[in-house]
Amino acid sequence: QVQLVESGGGSVQAGGSLRLSCAASPYTYNNACMGWFRQAPGKEREGVANIYFGGETTYYAASVKGRFTISQDNAKNTVYLQMNSLKPEDTAMYYCAADLGGSCSVFGYWGQGTQVTVSS
Repeated sequence: QVQLVESGGGSVQAGGSLRLSCAASPYTYNNACMGWFRQAPGKEREGVANIYFGGETTYYAASVKGRFTISQDNAKNTVYLQMNSLKPEDTAMYYCAADLGGSCSVFGYWGQGTQVTVSS
């Protein structure tokens, strides 16, 4: 069983930055795919970025490409989402998820979420 705990959310003004963290315990597999998702009120959940725990970036949503960076620290079993040039439309609950099978399509483990609010 994998537990995921997100942190780092908060409120910022447009143009600001936040870094989200997702700590996995007790461990993850080297071929696991880790993803960040977000869901705004009244909208469907959308994928933001994926990364293999081995470090190969697989995906960024077009809406965040060039502004967000996903990274991982194997030693800490932690995945990060650096969010720069934040926009009000980035406001959402952000979730970390793990696909232990590595396909980046079947995320069986989810964190509780961390709120990001961007004001104009």
